Amino acid sequence: MSQQNWTTIVKSNKSAFDMDIKGLSKCKDLILLLVRRTFVAKYKQTVLGPAWAVIQPFFTTVVYSVFFGNIAGLGASGVPNFIFYLSGTIVWTLFANCLTETSHTFTGNAGILGKVYFPRLVMPISTAISQFISFFIQFAFMLCFLVYYLITDAGVVPSFYILLTPVILIQLAVLGMGFGMIISSLTTKYRDLAMVVSFGVSLWSYCSPVAYDMFSRSQLAHGTLLYNIYMLNPVTPAINVFRFAFLGTGEIDWLFYGISWITTVVVALIGALMFSKSEKTFMDTV
Repeated sequence: MSQQNWTTIVKSNKSAFDMDIKGLSKCKDLILLLVRRTFVAKYKQTVLGPAWAVIQPFFTTVVYSVFFGNIAGLGASGVPNFIFYLSGTIVWTLFANCLTETSHTFTGNAGILGKVYFPRLVMPISTAISQFISFFIQFAFMLCFLVYYLITDAGVVPSFYILLTPVILIQLAVLGMGFGMIISSLTTKYRDLAMVVSFGVSLWSYCSPVAYDMFSRSQLAHGTLLYNIYMLNPVTPAINVFRFAFLGTGEIDWLFYGISWITTVVVALIGALMFSKSEKTFMDTV
């Protein structure tokens, strides 16, 4: 058989890591539509509706206050346990929800993604943004207690670092979305990862200062090896800054907060690259 000489070779001009940023910028209406869909679907056919956004952190805070704060003695020093735990719970919930919900992007939306083309990054971005709706409900709930404790002079001392609130929230959402995209990319082939996400996030919460005050623990004294290891958890410095800004408790370690931001950017970039690569072949394995 004679060898054929091809004169024209057709191939994709897109790299494996092309993230289609231009296409993404044209999908603002689609992102808003998906944000609304995600929020409505979350509370559809529930009796209490969006009230669950407040009920869940409220009872979590009560449990933390009773068992960790009063019984175990791991509560905050100088501020009421309830507002201390509530502040940590709502910012942790924002991060955790962004991570867990984004991690289901490919497996949970295969029906849509397999039929309609649009920049796939729209899905994790809209999922992360939708978590802010529940967060702002919880945040307003926290502010009510904050005002009460300010009026009763309970030791709560907000600072001008409150201005950093948008920075903190964006960081936690981007960090959660980054990890979620990494997991979503891997679960297209390794379904076992989906089984351990919720369990892993629960364990992670106990490695973060959500249920206890790290600054009242002598084992986590500033400058110790355990302190340095603990602060390398990118969520820890963000929670500390949030609490210091609104409650005046704890301290801000700017070095580790900077490292936390660097980690966030790196994780988000890795997640976006892995997600962009996986979107081209995920339908073969999902």
